[in-house]
Amino acid sequence: MPVRRIAALGATPDLHHGLPGVDGTPGPAIVQGPGPRPRGSRATTFAALADPTRRAILARLAAGECSVTELAEPFEMSMPAVSKHLRVLERAGLIARRREAQWRPCRIEAGPLKDVADWTEHYRHIWEDRLDRLGTYLQQLNSKEEERHGRKPRRKQR
Repeated sequence: MPVRRIAALGATPDLHHGLPGVDGTPGPAIVQGPGPRPRGSRATTFAALADPTRRAILARLAAGECSVTELAEPFEMSMPAVSKHLRVLERAGLIARRREAQWRPCRIEAGPLKDVADWTEHYRHIWEDRLDRLGTYLQQLNSKEEERHGRKPRRKQR
């Protein structure tokens, strides 16, 4: 499968240094090139979750199983367009459909969502630490700026 480095897209290498990539390989994260992705892969899951319509469909299915017609009701789009969204979700393993006579009920599948949650949780502490350090640095800059100009800190208005 062809892949290209994120650095080619303008990402700075220090952001990814030493962290496992999107696909679990060590080093910089990699992006899947053109062509089909493996069914149920994390990249396919993220691609499916990137669309707000598909996220809304998943939110509706979180409340329980329903038909394609029921899923299509809140959207101003054709049934074929809704079916395409459902195929993307199904290919990513996020939903399952079955046939009951003429009714095609859909239900949410939690496995891929759990995989994404576990993967992002692994990085949460790293980003929290970085954001804390950034906050400290910005406070230091603000203090130095106030000292340089001899200003008193502003009071927060309520």
